[in-house]
Amino acid sequence: MTEGRTFRLRVSFVKQGRLAMLSHLELARALERAVRRAKLPYAVSNGFSPHMRIAFGAALPVGVGGTAEVCDVTLTSYLAPAKALEALQAASAPDLMPFDCAYVEPGAPAASAAFPVGVYEVRLSVAPERVVVPDTVTVVRKRKEKVLEVADFLCGPVEAEGAVLRLALESKPTGSLRVDKLVDACLEATKAAGCLSPDARVASITRIEQRENC
Repeated sequence: MTEGRTFRLRVSFVKQGRLAMLSHLELARALERAVRRAKLPYAVSNGFSPHMRIAFGAALPVGVGGTAEVCDVTLTSYLAPAKALEALQAASAPDLMPFDCAYVEPGAPAASAAFPVGVYEVRLSVAPERVVVPDTVTVVRKRKEKVLEVADFLCGPVEAEGAVLRLALESKPTGSLRVDKLVDACLEATKAAGCLSPDARVASITRIEQRENC
């Protein structure tokens, strides 16, 4: 084995149930604890404040779950993916459970950049007659309002099957449109058009897939 060689282990996991309420920072800490409990040979960064070399996929808003989340853990020695998965599963909570481990090449895109498109499933309390998608969504960032063009981020139409909506959003290098903000805007526009009960609410939002392009 080459001295100093490291290995990037890509871990796929779910974020669901009560743990869907974790912030991205809380999620990162929980996964780091799981790696430590699993006793994986993780690498640490250099410098005055060494920390675990672990990189995460695109962040989810608080309250949004995921069934296809990823993170990359850098290891100092090779461990069979099946063994790593077994150790991680034994060290993880059911609602934050890994389901796959695989090595990626050192030069492969980071977990945060590898899959810029997220596919989401949105469950409503009642089914809409049709879904009205607004042209723009206004968000507040750093105390400033910004108007985002929905077409710049939405991949294809918002599909509806009963009370379940399915949509895909692409993150751009210049920014992204949060799925919960878009869903809220869609519900507001759909209610205003008389196509959805005023009492309708969002039951859950789950990212069910991450992929390279629209």
